[in-house]
Amino acid sequence: MTKHVKISLSGARDIPFSALVLSQANVRRVKAGVSIDSLAADIERRGLLQSLTVRAQRDDEGQETGKFEVPAGGRRFRALQRLVKTRRMAKTEPVPCIVRDDDSVSAEEDSLAENVHREPLHPLDQFRAMQKLVEQGSDVETIAATFMVTPAVVKQRLKLADVSPKLHDIYAEDGMTLEQLMAFSVASDHARQEQVWEMLQTSHNQQPWFIRARLTEDKARASDKRVRFVTLDAYLAAGGHVLRDLFESDDGGWLEDVALLDRLQTEKLDAEVAVIAAEGWKWIETAVDFPYGHNFGLRPIDGEEPPASAEDEARLEALREEADRLEDQWAGEDEIPDEVAARIQAIDEEIAPLVSKPLVYDSAEIAIAGTFVSIDVDGSLHIERGYVRPEDEPAEPVDETTDEAGGDEGAGERPDDAIAPDSESAPAESAEEEEDPDDLLRPLPDRLVTDLTAHRTLALRDAVASNPMVAFAAILHALVLETFYTCAISASCVGISMRSNRLVGYGTALNDTASAKALTERHESWSARLPDATDALWETLAAFDADEQAAIFAHCVSFGVDATWEPATQYNQGRVSARAVAARIEHSHILARAAGLDMVGAGWTATVANYFGRVTKPQILAAVEEACGADVAGRLVGMTKPEMASAAEELLQGKGWLAKPLRTPEPVGAADLQAANDDDAPETGGEDRGGGDEGDTIEAVAAE
Repeated sequence: MTKHVKISLSGARDIPFSALVLSQANVRRVKAGVSIDSLAADIERRGLLQSLTVRAQRDDEGQETGKFEVPAGGRRFRALQRLVKTRRMAKTEPVPCIVRDDDSVSAEEDSLAENVHREPLHPLDQFRAMQKLVEQGSDVETIAATFMVTPAVVKQRLKLADVSPKLHDIYAEDGMTLEQLMAFSVASDHARQEQVWEMLQTSHNQQPWFIRARLTEDKARASDKRVRFVTLDAYLAAGGHVLRDLFESDDGGWLEDVALLDRLQTEKLDAEVAVIAAEGWKWIETAVDFPYGHNFGLRPIDGEEPPASAEDEARLEALREEADRLEDQWAGEDEIPDEVAARIQAIDEEIAPLVSKPLVYDSAEIAIAGTFVSIDVDGSLHIERGYVRPEDEPAEPVDETTDEAGGDEGAGERPDDAIAPDSESAPAESAEEEEDPDDLLRPLPDRLVTDLTAHRTLALRDAVASNPMVAFAAILHALVLETFYTCAISASCVGISMRSNRLVGYGTALNDTASAKALTERHESWSARLPDATDALWETLAAFDADEQAAIFAHCVSFGVDATWEPATQYNQGRVSARAVAARIEHSHILARAAGLDMVGAGWTATVANYFGRVTKPQILAAVEEACGADVAGRLVGMTKPEMASAAEELLQGKGWLAKPLRTPEPVGAADLQAANDDDAPETGGEDRGGGDEGDTIEAVAAE
């Protein structure tokens, strides 16, 4: 039986600092990253918490010199040395030391063992310790100064300490990573944190971003237009709380009380609308967003710029001079002081209402027109004044004079220049009456006018057919009438009809797309250049150069493009109409290839709102697999539908993936088409685009 020898520990004694020297056996040689000053400050505040390990110094003959070498505790020795040099500690101050006299263990081994065998404090212990200090009355700044860290670091540690104790226990047992614990700190609801953790146990996705997404999915982003409209300060003043992520960029955080936000938004919007209603409009519609095309089919009324007062003109001139002076002063500088940048922004904000005052409208038109009020993306109020609904249009004046021969039916706007009465329909008149020069102004019979104008129509068709430029101008004139004067009676003799799908009611998201904004901006730009009255339109268009005519022609044609697909059941004529729609969709691919359509470049990306939340789980997985691979898609299996949709949105960001109805298939060659027809294939138009017979080619549709 082996006999164990009981150990004896080295004794401790106080040794004056002046009797200590740093041993060459200390293994800590690299000074980079070693903070002596912070340790010196800590020793000054609370004293030396850990003794030095020393050995008696001996001369060449092995005799003790009265000095003691420090092989273990070199950093503490240097901190004490710094205190002595800065006269914050006396040279003779006793230092608690462990005196080693065991020659069987070298000084180098002591130094190495002290540095290797010590365990750093577990992060969770650090979080809890700082939380305990706060509970004892210490503030964040004091703790930060004491432990030589920034207040932001202390706040992060306290945030982690506030996570659910159940999750703390899991983290302490290495059941989750520190990054995951950081993600859970974004929310303060312990029950919700634990619920999300339980959900992760059956999920293939346990990434920190996924945890954050789940904890904030029912919150409102601080960048939301509603928040910018209400202002974050107003929300906080009303008792609202904001969740912040102290470990990742959070764009201002998340507003936790969405119901409070909606109430504040409604109250402020109602107050703004009350001011606008005082202007006398017949109706006012309000919404956070309006669907794309909400004002199509309504006639806009014209307003006038209000005259600027002398005070406004003087203030505007002073602001512009100040802005020019600041820009000249800081032109070419790499950095502009914050106060200067803030002043320039304040000047711009003050100039804006001075140069863009609301238009002044006629009171009679205000009485039949209305206004749309919504919230812009920057949180400002977006007001669209002056739109007349068709049912509010004033009635056309009725001409009470009628044609005695055949009544006034169908005789409306007839060409009556220099025409005489017909003997068949006019009553017998005396010779004196027949010689009356006023008889030349009486209308001709309807049948004669029809015959004459028919002859003229044929001649006009022939003349137009012989002059392509006039034909182009006539089509352009008709298109502009239909595009910009939607409520006016047709003022063109050219019988052209353009199917114009206004896309009204297809969702509010369309209104904020880059394509919608570009079309609206282009439309408003052309509207400003066109006359108010239709009778002056021809001269205006004729004054445009060829490039301008081509540009407005293309703009008008674009309103006739309809590449939308709808279920065949919506068409009264059943199968035939459905095939006609399929032919239209097929032609849209031809047009898309010719125009170089790029849906990714147009800004479309798959989200929960526009795609993933509206398809099945297998379709979500198929999209992820196509964009990211089967391995990534496999990690989503087992999630609930909302979880899978959110994860897919995150994964496909920046991937350029498009849903099939958005894709433009490659053109089908003649050989491919013939082979498909030989095989009686039901589809020859490329990829499936989401329903019905829309894959049929024009040729196949025509053949059937």
